[in-house]
Amino acid sequence: MDAVTAVSGSGPAYVFLLAEAMQAAARGEGLDPEQARTLVVHTLLGAARMLAETGEPADELRRRVTSPGGTTQAAIERFQADGFEALVARAIHAARVRGAELAGG
Repeated sequence: MDAVTAVSGSGPAYVFLLAEAMQAAARGEGLDPEQARTLVVHTLLGAARMLAETGEPADELRRRVTSPGGTTQAAIERFQADGFEALVARAIHAARVRGAELAGG
C-alpha cells in the first residue's frame, strides 16, 4: 500500500511540481505568465489523454513525439543527462519509505 500511495496518492503533487517548473521555465524563455500556464496545462492534458486513450506505453508515445535531432530530443537528452529517471525513482522510494514510517512499519 505504501508503494501505491507513493505513486498515486502523492503523484498529483509530482505533476503539479512539473507544471510549476515548466511554467517557470516558459516565463524564463520569454512567455508571459498566462501564456505559460495555458501552454503547460494543455500540454499536460494532451499528454495524459494520449496515455489514457491510446493504450500505448509511455516510452512508445515519447518516441513518437521525439523527432531525431530535434528540439524534443535535445530536451530529453538534457533530462536524462541530469539523471531524471533516477531522481524520480529516488523520490518515489522516499515517499514509500515515509509512508511505511508513518504506518509504524
